[in-house]
Amino acid sequence: MNNEEKKKRTNTKTQNKKKKKPTNTPSFLETIRQYFKENPHQGISIKQLFRKLDVRSRILKSKLAEDLEKLAQMGEVSMDNEGYYRGSEAQEAIEGVVDFVNPKFAFVVCEGQEDDIWVNADDLKFALDGDRVKVRILPMRSGKKIEGEVTEIISRTKDEFVGKIELSDRYAFVIADNRKMHLDIFVPHNQINGARHGDKVIVKVHEWHDAKSSPVGSVKQVLGKAGMHETEMHAILAEFGLPTDFPEEVIEEAKHIPTEIHKTEITKRRDMRGIPTCTIDPADAKDFDDALSIRKLENGNWEIGVHIADVTHYVKPNTLLEKEAYNRATSVYLVDRVVPMLPERLSNELCSLRPHEDKLTFSAIFEINDNAEVLTKWFGRTVIHSDRRFSYEEAQEVMETGKGDFVEELQTLNRLAKKFTQKRFKSGAMNFETPEVKFQLDEKFKPVGIYIKERKDAHRLIEEFMLLANKYVAEFVYFMKEGKDAKNHKTMIYRVHESPDAEKLQNFAVFAKKFGYDVATKGKAISQSLNQMIDKTHGTAQQDVLQYLAIRTMAKARYSTEAIGHFGLAFQHYTHFTSPIRRYPDMMSHRLLQYYLDKKDSVDKEDYEAKCKHSTDMEKRAADAERASIKYKQVEYMQYQEDKAFEGIITGVTEWGIYVEIVETKCEGMVRVSDLLDDFYELDSDNYRLIGRRSKRILGFGDTVKVRVKDTNLEKRTMDLVLISD
Repeated sequence: MNNEEKKKRTNTKTQNKKKKKPTNTPSFLETIRQYFKENPHQGISIKQLFRKLDVRSRILKSKLAEDLEKLAQMGEVSMDNEGYYRGSEAQEAIEGVVDFVNPKFAFVVCEGQEDDIWVNADDLKFALDGDRVKVRILPMRSGKKIEGEVTEIISRTKDEFVGKIELSDRYAFVIADNRKMHLDIFVPHNQINGARHGDKVIVKVHEWHDAKSSPVGSVKQVLGKAGMHETEMHAILAEFGLPTDFPEEVIEEAKHIPTEIHKTEITKRRDMRGIPTCTIDPADAKDFDDALSIRKLENGNWEIGVHIADVTHYVKPNTLLEKEAYNRATSVYLVDRVVPMLPERLSNELCSLRPHEDKLTFSAIFEINDNAEVLTKWFGRTVIHSDRRFSYEEAQEVMETGKGDFVEELQTLNRLAKKFTQKRFKSGAMNFETPEVKFQLDEKFKPVGIYIKERKDAHRLIEEFMLLANKYVAEFVYFMKEGKDAKNHKTMIYRVHESPDAEKLQNFAVFAKKFGYDVATKGKAISQSLNQMIDKTHGTAQQDVLQYLAIRTMAKARYSTEAIGHFGLAFQHYTHFTSPIRRYPDMMSHRLLQYYLDKKDSVDKEDYEAKCKHSTDMEKRAADAERASIKYKQVEYMQYQEDKAFEGIITGVTEWGIYVEIVETKCEGMVRVSDLLDDFYELDSDNYRLIGRRSKRILGFGDTVKVRVKDTNLEKRTMDLVLISD
């Protein structure tokens, strides 16, 4: 074969090969786009993509790889360092709020995102708990949680922190009290504002570094020596952004409010001064914002008046007092003090329903028969004259012994209150009563005793009639017609409580089943089954633990202009009307009720919804501060109990230890796994217990154990415990 023939043969082979190559190889561009559209946050390797799209032949795999590269060049997909591809939608940063868990990682909670986004601490850009951020979701491997990285901090929830300052010759650091602030704050020596080593201070951060270095700040205020009672109480208030004193101009405005009630004002009101009236409050209370009146009518029914301090008569819109009340939104109750929403001139004097004084009130007056059926209702402004001020203990004694002032009145109110309670529970109300911890403090405010406040009939009596007023005021406004369309309801402030989260409730039901309790997960049976569980556990070691976990399945009550009902109380409509001295939402309810009684049109809903959100946020801050003050005093008390043995209940089980609540003091501490020296313990998370590898000893949720105090940390308000062998 000559060269010419060889060349011709080679060309023929080449042409044949070209003919064999498919001319209709499909494009994978749209298929790949569709996959990443449906799985925007799912990282995937090219081999996994072959399997997902069922691409098997070498030619088709080559074509898919070619199209994947083309989409990468177009910016529609990208590949990370580990070879995982993801769609462009996953690269777009979304907004969320940081929920800090520990120094190693945090979660970002994004509206519309079903799962929270896990973020490594190194990828947070110094974002802290509560900060609003933009987060980019990273490729997710199959079966893994959604991970992300913070790309931008939109707004910080706070830039001031409370902590203890540690000084060196040239600089200082502030170690924050807040356990969710895991960064020490660097303070130049010329910015310490006279602070001494070991002082509690408020520090303001000026610089947030992106590199791995501390934020920089200056001392704004020195609170005093750490560990001193007054210092620590002020530190707790400052930590949660709560005030300690009123501005001078607010106090001055309160001073100029006239004390005298003019006759012209009384003529505008329903005069209730001749009807037997009393208040029932804690023994040390000074702000009496509710009173009850009762008289028997000629038809044998009872007229019962729920009289509430008419705060909005004194606090007018657009005044300094009004603005201060709105900003505070609530009174704050620490272990040793009340930080009031209104200055003392109002809260303890003008508005307080003190005995033997004429007082202006806003009232809900009911005609009620002996079966606790409400026959008629009236709402409006009144004037009253309280005949007697009872403490809870005094009222309880009168009801129990049948001796003393207001015997018939108190016993009648108590009898009717119990019938209202029965009706609520029958309708599906929850029967949860969380224990209230109280302290015996000596003259230096050192805790010398802890006790649990006992709730008796006197407390429940007042509670039941306050619920009655709140319920019917809400109903009254809700069913008012706005214009000709009955579907348009007037704007009102409601106290709402959503049904439990279905997933949380299901998890709790599985857990309760392990203790032998059946918890329903749907409908009215939910509350009935939970109430049965609480009744059956009454007096047992599991009572508080199971009740605490049950409460955690519930949504948090909040304020809203939407009347979505109150699950815990089993009320379709509910408001807060009965405590305007200490709650701003009650002031709003008073104003709106009077506004509508005056036949005026509805107010702007969006404006009041914003006020509801603010009030809810401030309520949470106040509750957190109260818990912090209780925790501080609990730990302080336990400092002096290190040699004593206590009985405790296991209230939490984790891989690093067990949480134990001491029965006697309700103080909770941790027994660390490293202190369980008798064996190597492993977590059985499905059954909420630790199991000894060799001994098979079980330390499970709800078990009773004996412990003693190993160590206390007042600054962090934590306590370490050790088990005592049987």
